[in-house]
Amino acid sequence: MKNYEVIFPGNKKVDVKFEDYLVKTDQSKKNKGDETAPEPFDIFLSSLAACAGIYAKSFCDTRKLDTSGMKLFLEAHFKKNQKIIDRINIILHVNQHFPEKYIKAIIKSMAGCAVKNQLHPDINIETAVAYLAE
Repeated sequence: MKNYEVIFPGNKKVDVKFEDYLVKTDQSKKNKGDETAPEPFDIFLSSLAACAGIYAKSFCDTRKLDTSGMKLFLEAHFKKNQKIIDRINIILHVNQHFPEKYIKAIIKSMAGCAVKNQLHPDINIETAVAYLAE
């Protein structure tokens, strides 16, 4: 079991301590914060992107595939007039040397992301691979 300690350093800042780490959050000025750190929801989406990213990177490392220039983008789409996620697009951009035969397999690998698998099944998550321009 992991323990997370939440601390309140001032104004709208809420930080979380666990193990030897400190995750700082704040709110936007629109939400009466100081904008000194990301909002918690942005960290949540960032963790989803990072999780998909490490699955993609590990897939490539295991097969000794070139990851130079590789980038991953996450786009969150919300239900109309709501703050509820409707769809997430995850797009991994790979270099021109990435073997086409591995595209379906790396998408399947990224789908195994532990953060993604905690999301509600009604959220449509589309994962794709695109080749970087030379």
